[in-house]
Amino acid sequence: MTTQVSEIDSCCSSEEKAIDEEDECCGHTKDRETTACCSSEIEEAPSMITNVHAERKEFRIYGMDCPSCALTIEKGLSGLKEVQEAKVNYSTAKLQVLGSFNQVEETVQKLGFTVEPLHQNEKLRTYLVEGMDCGSCAQSIENHLNNIPAVNSASVSFSTGKMKVEHENSVADIVSEISKIGYHASLLENNTDSKQAMKSKGEFGSITISGIFIVMGFIGTHTVLPPFLTTIFYALAIVISGYKPVKSAYFAVKSRSLDMNVLMSTAVIGAAMIGEWFEGATVVWLFALGTALQNLSMERTRKSIRGLMDLSPSEAWIKVGSELVKKPVDQVSIGEIIVVKPGDRIPLDGEMRQGETSVNQAPITGESIPIDKTVGDTVYAGTINESGSIEVKVTKLIEDTTISKIIHLVEEAQEQRAPTQAFIDKFASIYTPVVFAVALAVIVLPPLAGMGSWSEWVYKGLALLVVACPCALVISTPVAIVSAIGNAAKHGVLIKGGTFLEKAGALKAIAFDKTGTLTEGKPQVGGISAYTATREELLSIAYTLEDYSTHPIGRAIVHYAKENGIQTKKGEQFKNIVGKGVQATIDGKVYYAGNTKLFEERNISLDSVKNELEEIQIQGKTVVIIGTETEIVGVISVADTIRKATINALNGLKNVGINHVVMLTGDNEGTAKRISKEANVSRYFAELMPEDKVDAIKQLQEEGYKVAMVGDGINDAPALATSDLGIAMGGAGTDTAMETADIVLMADNLEKLPHTIKLSRKALAIIKQNIWFSLIVKFIALVFIFPGWLTLWMAVLSDTGAAVLVILNALRLLRVEE
Repeated sequence: MTTQVSEIDSCCSSEEKAIDEEDECCGHTKDRETTACCSSEIEEAPSMITNVHAERKEFRIYGMDCPSCALTIEKGLSGLKEVQEAKVNYSTAKLQVLGSFNQVEETVQKLGFTVEPLHQNEKLRTYLVEGMDCGSCAQSIENHLNNIPAVNSASVSFSTGKMKVEHENSVADIVSEISKIGYHASLLENNTDSKQAMKSKGEFGSITISGIFIVMGFIGTHTVLPPFLTTIFYALAIVISGYKPVKSAYFAVKSRSLDMNVLMSTAVIGAAMIGEWFEGATVVWLFALGTALQNLSMERTRKSIRGLMDLSPSEAWIKVGSELVKKPVDQVSIGEIIVVKPGDRIPLDGEMRQGETSVNQAPITGESIPIDKTVGDTVYAGTINESGSIEVKVTKLIEDTTISKIIHLVEEAQEQRAPTQAFIDKFASIYTPVVFAVALAVIVLPPLAGMGSWSEWVYKGLALLVVACPCALVISTPVAIVSAIGNAAKHGVLIKGGTFLEKAGALKAIAFDKTGTLTEGKPQVGGISAYTATREELLSIAYTLEDYSTHPIGRAIVHYAKENGIQTKKGEQFKNIVGKGVQATIDGKVYYAGNTKLFEERNISLDSVKNELEEIQIQGKTVVIIGTETEIVGVISVADTIRKATINALNGLKNVGINHVVMLTGDNEGTAKRISKEANVSRYFAELMPEDKVDAIKQLQEEGYKVAMVGDGINDAPALATSDLGIAMGGAGTDTAMETADIVLMADNLEKLPHTIKLSRKALAIIKQNIWFSLIVKFIALVFIFPGWLTLWMAVLSDTGAAVLVILNALRLLRVEE
């Protein structure tokens, strides 16, 4: 919230200035519109007034991977004269700034993080930019727009192809400016695939025409055609294919950017100047072809996420009285009833109000098997109603649906730079200008020293300029990360950025919370021993005693009795004995159900069942004793059960190389031992308080393991924060889990975890392959220049060809299956 801080703040201490506007100052409630509070104090101490026009504004910070990042941002902003106060909360990723905000976003971005206002204004618009084929293109666009007075800020993401611009002028002006530098921009909501398809056809059309001119020129040099005519053919090819890169290069230089368009344009113009028309035409044609192929490949990667947007229908059938009315989903309100027919997609999140069906939730959770739904169950937008017609009460607006949040989180994740990507970008920013300077030296110094002709060294220098393009290297990491994150999202796993993708691939140990993660979290009856009554009689008494209980163990017994058709007896004088059990009078006799303490306090002998009780406790089960004042009627054992998917998931983790699987639980040693044996975990820590789980994670880290913690995202927050990687389960049901964890398993099971680790390691392997391939190609090209073995067209082929191969290699991540 942006608020006006008035002069009354001057009567408060610096600490008071940082608190909310509801707090009191000098005995009065602060009023931001008021200018008089303790006026005498203001007159006496005018020096305390720092800035009567200061405002407070909140920003969201992306890219912080440890609390020290928050400290770095605070220190960086505190150095600005216009900023009076800057506070960063690492947990919520929020930045609060008091003062003026002109340099805030620029400073945060310089520190290596992404920032955006939490309350965006109408001047900030999102565009889709086509034609970018490496990160330097995005930088050139940013530099160009930031030099325009009507543009307040511009941020371009190469990975997603999106551009966020805060501007005073019209959308048409921005689109025109982008077209000047050789790219095509359109407002995100106005963009269509058909427009993109038409533009792609146009690109390949011009490439085809210029290719024909090159062929005609080549034929002309080997026939009787006059030389000037073949030169004209080559010149036409250069103009057709080179118009865009030369135009882009002009604005890049104007914006003080040294991108591939500048390097390639210099090489082509230089080749024409020394009479190498064929070389120049071939270079620019290969560059245009390579760029078009890169754009097609990158578009395929970006569409892997845009496809999620098409999952939710744009219209919904609304029940109005006895009639059905079709409305756009963005006009549907919370509480309205929508009708979904068999085979249709559910348009909005909601609660089933009528009908029964099976719902294919694969778009949300990645589960391939449809889930049965009945009245009261939650359904999600974008999922498919498989069978019966249903009525759903809308619980979330279109922008708040689970699928919308998934899309938003995934797009945010794709815009974050992984550590490897940040290193490569930094390397490329140094490599390009260095090689550019070396190329100029190669062109000038050897001829001046009499070591050869100008044309010979100019040619070698131009080849070196082409090799200076780091496209394949720069693109090697982001395309792989975008592809992997997109693949994970389709399988029901949200990975919140390249940093976490890399961390998942480096894991050596995974710690699991027991209750609700490895186990169902719902106790079930495991054994029944009847002594002085029949089995059915014992269950009937237990059912009667526990029917009014809210304790999970009591509800487990009631549920079991109902499932087995047991009837309750007539009971009265029910009494809950806290921490021990319950009692009631049944058929005139007092009965008890509880633990050993309950019976020991009433001096009821347990000698006859002592051995059995010890055996049950050794197995890690909870004992419920049923008895009267004089005898033990029977014993019921209750235990939490392993999830059906747990064993398969843990075996899958071991198959992908995670051999150290740890269980953390607050249960006793016996229960922990039983569950760990059933789940086949490597190690367990029992009888832990929440803070003890943090110590267990630290112990594993001290032993040299990179540790992930898997929990529900709420109760296990301290351990999730301490671990190297926090993984939350059941994100489809809890917004908190989606916000707090680094990786979210949307389905409430562990079966997606092995796929996530496998995908992460595959992504790391492909990133390494791409980096080494790019570097080796560059090295070979550099070596081949000086003996004169590398022609200009071979140089551009090594650059654009390598970039296309790198992209295609990364696209393999989209096809990685479970």
